[in-house]
Amino acid sequence: MVGALALTACSGGGGSGSDSSATPSGTSSAGATATSGSDGSTASSDALQGSWITTSGGKIVALVVTGKQAGLFETGGAVCSGTAGEEAGMRMIHLTCTDGSKNRVTGMVDSVSKSGMKVTWSGKSGEEIYTRAEGGKLPTGLPTASLGQ
Repeated sequence: MVGALALTACSGGGGSGSDSSATPSGTSSAGATATSGSDGSTASSDALQGSWITTSGGKIVALVVTGKQAGLFETGGAVCSGTAGEEAGMRMIHLTCTDGSKNRVTGMVDSVSKSGMKVTWSGKSGEEIYTRAEGGKLPTGLPTASLGQ
């Protein structure tokens, strides 16, 4: 819930003009089965929807995807917002971070399942494997011993 509030608070002012792509148009080539009234990318990005958790450098990284919006939060670090969806047949995530961090600016989703997602970021973070967080709980098996130090 906090992630959704932070995502909402940070989503304004992007100025990228991407809102125009959210309106239905006759140019979509995807055979969309979505009934939400959006273009075909929503149906193909449904697998990305949800909360995803990983650890990096002893910090927890949470990636939240809701619709075409994405937010990323790193403990003690970056707060980022942007978009997620399909582009040219690839699932992509584009983020802008409030602290200017470039570690996770553009990510290509290499694979996604109902329990995990592998993203390769163009920045310093490189390849990361995320676990889906169900019901607002952290997934089991995360290395958290070093977080309190």
